Order: sequence, then C-alpha cells, then structure tokens
Amino acid sequence: MDTTILLGVVAFVVVVLMLTGFRVVNQVERGIVFRLGRAQRRIRQPGLRLLVPFIDQMKKVNVQIVTMPIPTQEGITRDNVSVRVDAVVYFRVQDPMRAAIEVQDYVFAIEQVAQTSLRSIIGKSELDDLLTNREELHKGLALMIDSPALGWGIHIDRVEIKDVQLPETMKRSIARQAEAERERRARVIVADGELLAAQKLADASGIMAEAPAAMQLRLLQTVVEVAAEKNSTLIMPLPVELLRFFDRATQAATNPEPVQAAPAVQAAPAVQAAPAVQAAPAVQAAPPVQAAPPVQAAPPERQAELGEGKLAELSPTSPDEEPTRALRPPAAAAPTTD
Repeated sequence: MDTTILLGVVAFVVVVLMLTGFRVVNQVERGIVFRLGRAQRRIRQPGLRLLVPFIDQMKKVNVQIVTMPIPTQEGITRDNVSVRVDAVVYFRVQDPMRAAIEVQDYVFAIEQVAQTSLRSIIGKSELDDLLTNREELHKGLALMIDSPALGWGIHIDRVEIKDVQLPETMKRSIARQAEAERERRARVIVADGELLAAQKLADASGIMAEAPAAMQLRLLQTVVEVAAEKNSTLIMPLPVELLRFFDRATQAATNPEPVQAAPAVQAAPAVQAAPAVQAAPAVQAAPPVQAAPPVQAAPPERQAELGEGKLAELSPTSPDEEPTRALRPPAAAAPTTD
C-alpha cells in the first residue's frame, strides 16, 4: 500500500515537472536557451518546445520591425543655422543570438546611437540639404547607425527625418527669398511673352506691307470687334501721314507763300556777286582793244599829216566800240614807244 502511494507521488511529480518544462514560442519570436547559464547554439523556432526543468532557461527575442522615434535634437548646420530635427528609425533583429548576448538592451542602444548620429549629420549638412536633399541624408544616417548595430545582430531597415524646425528669423528670410524668386520668374515669363509678341508683330507687319489690303481688313475687323460691344462712340483710327498731309494743306491755304518767298531776298547774293564789275579786267584784257597797235604804231610823219582830226575820224563810231574810245587816252601815251 505504501509502495503504491509512493509510486503515485513520484509519477505526479514527474508529470508536473514535464509540464513545467514546456514552452510556447510565438511566430514573431525566437527562443534562446541557456542551459546552466550557457547559451545553446540551436535557436528555438516558433511552436511548442520542451526544456529541462530547473536546468534550462529560455529568452524570447522579437524579430518584428521596431519603429522607434528619435527625440528632437538641436544642432547647428555647417552654414551656422540653428535647427531642431527629429527622425524615426525602423529596425529589426537579424541575429537573435547576438541581440541576446552582445548587448544588454538593444532597443535602448539603438536609440542612443540614432540620437548621436542625427546630431552628427546635422553638423555636417547645410540648411538647403536638410530641406531639399533629404534622400542623401537618410542614406548617410542609416549607414552611421547600421555600422555599430551589425555587431549586435540588428539590421537598420530605414531612417527618415520627420521635421526640421527653423528659427522665426530664418523662416522670414526664406519667405522673402521665395517671393523674390517667384517675382523674378514672373518677370522673365512676361519678358519672354513680350519678345514673342514683338516677333509675331514684326512678321505680321511684313506680311501687311506686302499686301496693303490686309491692313484695311484688320481695320475693319477691329471696327467690328468694337461695335459688337454696343458702344455709343466709335473710334476710327486714321494714319498719321494723312493727318500730316491735311496739316500741310491747311498751312498752305492760310499762308500763301509770303514767308516762303523771303528766301529770294536772302538769295540776293547777286548783289554781293558784283564781282562782275570787278571782273572788268576781262575788258582790259580783251585782245581787240590791246591789238590797236597798228593805229598807235603810225609813223610820226603820218600822224602829223592826219592830225588830231583825222585820228578822230579813223576811230570807230559804232556803239560796240565805245569801250575803245574810253580807252583812247592810253593811245595818247604812244610817245613811250619812241
């Protein structure tokens, strides 16, 4: 009787011990068994696992991707701008054995490495990179965090910067810069439009110059467009040349050229051109007058015979030869020929 009771107690204890040795490993976990304090090489996969009671201990490691926010870090960029940046890290356990042995708390370790790496990347970057070129910063930040995490069996899936907080003065400066840039683009677009319009107008003017009727058609089209608005006043454009023509005609009718005839008085250079009187040496130089030596060269006895009366009769009496009489006194000086 006593033996039966003893066997029953032993069997009950064995069953209890066996039941306490069973462990359930979830699908998202991996089990690391420590037997008498020594880690076993074989990692327990999800399912029901049996352990040696009071000898084996199992530590479960979650292999899901962990989303860990990085607290806001304040730093100064390379171009001396004070900013506040926060980010988020996505990582998971790649080697459960190392994550359980190499580091005490891998989540806390990854958090500290992420904060220091974020401050380092802020100091190496410029403000424009933080605002526009974030892809390169994400890659660099992930590489900086992944370097020590590989030894802990942790794989960094990705790192992203969530927000960049700027000082108020810098926000106003960026707003003014953006406004100036938009104004510059607007002016460039307007200038391009004016240039294109000028080119089109130049082409149109060339075509209208070749076909004058096109100008009349364009004028009629403009009149039709203006008349379509039901205005009480209709403006007809007239060429400026036509107005100038009427202006000149009006001036010619009111002022019948007395003022324009004044240039004839100014053109009196004919009086100033009296050099014709000064050019009388041409008469003195006339060979017929100086060619009278046959009369002057008469012999002295002939001159005595003829006397002064005969010489007067021999002198020409026609009006054309009046200048010869005017020049007669030099002939009286003929004795110089002696």
